[in-house]
This record gives sequence, structure tokens and C-alpha cells, in this order.
Amino acid sequence: MACLTMLIVLSAVPLYGATPASVSGLVRNEAGVPQIGAIVQLLRPDFSVVATVYTDDNGHFKFDPVAPGRYELKAMAMSFLPSLRENVHVRHANAVVDLTLSTLYEAIQWLPSKPRSINAQQDDWAWTLRSAADRPLLRWVGSGPLVVVDNGSGAAPRLKTRLMTTGATGTFGENGPRYTAAIEDALNGSSKLLARVNFAPNSTGGMESMLGFRQDLGYAGSMQTVAALSMHPDMSVGQGQGFNEAALRSSEFMNFGPNLNAEVGGTEVFAHIGGAASNTVTTTLPYAQVNWIAGDTTIGYRMATMVPNPLDVDETATEAALPIVSASNGKLAVEHGMHQEISWERQTSNSSMAVVIYSDSIQNPALEALSQFGSGNPAAPLATSALVDQNSGLLLASGPAYSSSGVEATVERRLPGDNDVRLTYASGKALVMPASAQPVTLLRAVASAQARPAQMYTLALAGTLNETATRWQASYQWQASNTITAVAPYAMDAVGPYLNIYVRQPIRLRCSGACGIDALIDVSNLLAEGYRPYLLSDGSVVLFAQGPRCIRGGLAFTF
Repeated sequence: MACLTMLIVLSAVPLYGATPASVSGLVRNEAGVPQIGAIVQLLRPDFSVVATVYTDDNGHFKFDPVAPGRYELKAMAMSFLPSLRENVHVRHANAVVDLTLSTLYEAIQWLPSKPRSINAQQDDWAWTLRSAADRPLLRWVGSGPLVVVDNGSGAAPRLKTRLMTTGATGTFGENGPRYTAAIEDALNGSSKLLARVNFAPNSTGGMESMLGFRQDLGYAGSMQTVAALSMHPDMSVGQGQGFNEAALRSSEFMNFGPNLNAEVGGTEVFAHIGGAASNTVTTTLPYAQVNWIAGDTTIGYRMATMVPNPLDVDETATEAALPIVSASNGKLAVEHGMHQEISWERQTSNSSMAVVIYSDSIQNPALEALSQFGSGNPAAPLATSALVDQNSGLLLASGPAYSSSGVEATVERRLPGDNDVRLTYASGKALVMPASAQPVTLLRAVASAQARPAQMYTLALAGTLNETATRWQASYQWQASNTITAVAPYAMDAVGPYLNIYVRQPIRLRCSGACGIDALIDVSNLLAEGYRPYLLSDGSVVLFAQGPRCIRGGLAFTF
């Protein structure tokens, strides 16, 4: 009988291993009252979101199916601090996890009743509240504002203040040494403030700043407003000197139930060039997006008019809120257009894939070039044809308008060791600049650009080395070398053209609190590919490129 029982148990193991797992539980407040409509997120160990659900009329939630592994659970609701449960191990059965939401006042009551021992283990969390048993209860995390933590440790904190000193070469509007200060602050459990300033020391170089505010509305969604300002006294257009650009971007995210959400907003833009030939341009750039979510599949529609700036590794970069401004015939011009797309995306815990069908019209496409001046006044041949940055030698000229339509497909896979790989293909049109055997004016060179069918292929890798905590990203985006604009310029997850490498290495320091230094290097178009040289009539040379080579490096101080 014992042997027979053993055989039955062993034969049942493969069947048990094939049973899909799930995660369920109950969300309550400190008084034990179930919370209806609370947002619950299933997170990976790096705090990226796997899935999102809402609690039902009894405060219950469930994720099904869930691949075996280690996860975090985060619950959020209006008027409460988010609650985080760490190290949730999902194997081959239903994991039951209950979460408790607390107000900020209730969290403060959990402060230690006695001081910690000098010999107690220290940690590098910022802004941490502890219980009498020295258990961490309130801290910043990388995926959101202040959260109540009810077990576990080991996640990196959300930085409240960051100071950076960098040096760059080959960047339009940012050449040489720069200082950057960024501050993030949670005003309460549902509000967040972001401030950033970027300036060049001991020079008349440019200054950029940004101030943003976000208000979470719980189940209803969120509202966000960002104001950005860029001032560059050394930039010129013709006789005009001193370029200023300001933008106010507002958006609202709305939930219409567990399956439907929408985001609408717009950007008000003001650009001005001073001096003897001053001129001003203003415009409004609206956008809207609607998503229908059914399990792990999302079907969406998006309309946009602002062409996004090339994505920066730093998500708080001021450039992300400012449209690209160039010049033509001595006048400033904002790059804009009309983009419409229908998208389909399927996402699981370890992979995702998406297909986008789009239609674009683009006005004033910005063509970037590196100028190598001949004799005489370097700005003379470019006076009425481009926005010139005297510090870097780069210029932005407005190309001819064009229309495009095509498809974009992306496949992404999570690899072992917190690494990711992404493959992207896109088809459509891009501006092509043919070679010229004779010297031409800059205006004629820009006018020769024509829209032609083109294709784009991208391989992107990113991850973290657990042994050294090194964050790295590497990508290669190929398209025909005679193209000088992106194939899919409105793509939300685009990378820079050709070979790009980013590395951020923490430097360990022994100090009290959450302080540290990171060394970083960011290289765009490392091999200087895709350059289109033109000899101008006065002997100057301009090298057009979709993305000129740029090298940036420096240190980031965090506390």
C-alpha cells in the first residue's frame, strides 16, 4: 500500500507542475474595511509592471495566469499611501496575498519607540520610516512615490535629489561642461513634484529648466502639467541673436473601467529669436490616445501632432517636453504634423510584441547638420537658412513637408539576469538627400531632400549586471545611409540611429543615509555613420546626418 501511494504521488507531479499559477488577495485599510476599486499591480523584481487589475465590490483581486517566479505586489487608492508587498514567490498554485492601505498619518505612528542600536545593520534606503522592530515601513521606490512596505528589502530607492556634472561634444544646444540639478518630491500620497535645471558654468551658454506636477486621482486616473523653458543666447538665425523656447504641456489620464482608458492633452509652444531680425512663432499641439485592454492584449488608437524629440536615457530631460524648432528663410519653424495609428500589443510576464499601422504628415522636418566653415563670417552662408548653434557648430534647417504611411512591428523578450532584448522593424518614407557634384547654397541643398520609401531595423539590448550594479544599454538602428530623417518619427519607443551605447556605474561610498556617486557615459552614433557631405558655394562644408555623433560623460551625485 505504501509503494502504491508513492507511485500515485510521483505520477501526479508533472500534472501539478503544469497547473497555471495565480495571485489573489484582499485590499483593506487599517480598520479592516475592504477597499473597492483599488488599483493592484503585479511587478517584477525591477519594479516593471507585469499586469494591473482593480479590486471588486468586496475588495478582492486576482491575477491569473501568472508564470512561476518572484514578484512584488503594489496596491494604490485615493487618499492612501501605496502599499507594497515584496518577495512574493509564485510556484504552481494560488498565492494569497492581502494588502493593507495606510494614510500618511497612520504610517507616521509606526516610528521607532526606541533608538536603533549602533551595531544594527545599516541600509541605503532614502526617506525610510521604521517600526519598533526595526522593520522598514515607508520608503521611496523606483516605480512610484512613497509606499508602505510590509516585508522584504533589497530594492533601490527612488532618488529625491540628483546633481550631475557632465561634459558633452557634438550635441545641439549643449556643448562643453554642464551642471544639472533634478529634484523629485511627493507632496502627499497622490501628488508629485519634479523640478530640473541644466546650465553651463562660467559662460554665456544655454540654460534649460523644467517644472512638473502630477496629481493621482486614484481609480479615476491622473493629471499632469509640465512647464519647460530653454534659453540659448549664442544661437542665431540671420541677423537675429538669442533663441528662447517655452512650452506648457498638460495631460489627463482617465479610466473608464477595467478595460478602457484614455489620455488627452496638448502642448502650447512659444519660440522667439531676438536681435535685429527678431521673430516669434507660437502653436498648439494636441494629442489623444485610447486603449482597450482585454487580459494581456491591448488595442489602441493614438493621434499626435508633436514630433517627439529623440529619446534621452534620462526620462526627466527637459527636451522631452519641448518640440524641435529649426529655421527656414530667416524664420523659426516648429516641427509638427498629424500622426494617426492603430496598434495591437500582447504582453506576458517575459515577452511582448506589438504591431502598429500608422499614417503621418510632417511639416517643417528638422534636418540637423555639422558645419565646417570656410573663410569669412562663419554665419554668413547659413544666415537665412538654419538655426545655428555657434558653440557646437551644429545647425537645424527646415526640410520640405512630406507624408508617409507604413507599419511598425516590435518583439521584446526578457532574458535571464534582468536583461532585455528588443527587435523592431518599420517601413514608411524618409527624406533622402542625393549627392551633388557641384557647390550649392545651403538653401538649395535642403530643398533637394525628397521623400522616398525606406525601411528601418533595430536591435536593442539593456540590463543590469547584478555583481557590480552596472546599468547598460546598447542599440543599433539601421536604415539606408542616404536617409536623413527617421522612418517612423512618431514612434514612442524609438532609439537613436546607428550604434548607441550607454553605461552607468555606481561608485560605492561609505556614508550615512542614501548617498552615492554614479559615473556615466552616453555615446550616440559611435561610428559616425549616415553623414551626407555638401560643399557650399563659399567653400564651407556641411555634413547632414539623422543623428550626428555625440559623446557625453560625467558624474551623478545622489542623495
